[in-house]
Amino acid sequence: MPKSENKLVDLSVSFAVEILNLVKFLKGQHETVICNQIGRSGTSIGANIHEAQYAHGRADFVSKLQIALKEANETSYWLLLLTKTDMIDDAKWHRLENICREIRITLIASINTAKQ
Repeated sequence: MPKSENKLVDLSVSFAVEILNLVKFLKGQHETVICNQIGRSGTSIGANIHEAQYAHGRADFVSKLQIALKEANETSYWLLLLTKTDMIDDAKWHRLENICREIRITLIASINTAKQ
């Protein structure tokens, strides 16, 4: 597996752990709507990246990474809503959004490379 994909796997696992901790915090605040949404999308990123490792050909590989990218974009939206509604502070938003952005950038690079 290329080094960039190892980085992607590591980033997505670390991010999923962060999201799960965020979900635990949000549940403690009795927030359920965004909590459920961000829990699904934020952990789905890594699940799709892991699935891509065992893809059936290049098209399947690209498809899994594209799904992960869509989930990362959705997660970014939920993070934005959480900060706009003061459910998380700006520091937490910046930290999580920076990780999510790094995942998106790496996914785009991996998708473009795989398509060549």
